[in-house]
Amino acid sequence: MGTRHRGTSAEVVALDAYIKLMRAAESVTARLSARLPGDLTVSQFGVLETLLHCGPLCQGQLAAKLLKSGGNLTLVVDNLEKAGWVVRTRDPSDRRFVTVSLSPAGRTLIVALFPTIAQAITDEFSVLDAAEQLQLGALCKRVGKSGTGRPAALASVGSREISTDG
Repeated sequence: MGTRHRGTSAEVVALDAYIKLMRAAESVTARLSARLPGDLTVSQFGVLETLLHCGPLCQGQLAAKLLKSGGNLTLVVDNLEKAGWVVRTRDPSDRRFVTVSLSPAGRTLIVALFPTIAQAITDEFSVLDAAEQLQLGALCKRVGKSGTGRPAALASVGSREISTDG
């Protein structure tokens, strides 16, 4: 379902693309969420996965990597800490910084769970061939990094006609 907005053609195309992007992301996320243990949220999984692959991080770094607000991440980490899956350590040289790391139980959980979720993501994306997955990734990255206004990467596109079919 596309937009019902009756704006300029640029608005309609952009809104339709946005709706499709968000619906696809929400659909895939919902299906992946259903594969997580009942006591683990998608945000909590994201924290555990990031700590597994990046090692201990201060909460600010973790929030930036996961695109979460500081307040939201604090709540997520609070709940992970209550469950015994992460530990927080204050930096002795600057007590404002709190490092989050996996607890032994958290490491055991994410090491066991990650391959299942990685395979589920692979299965979800199998509707696209490898080239299409790479293209989707590049397009999402370009949109995500563009901020507001017209991104520099599109400046070379000029006034080429954009098809709104399909």
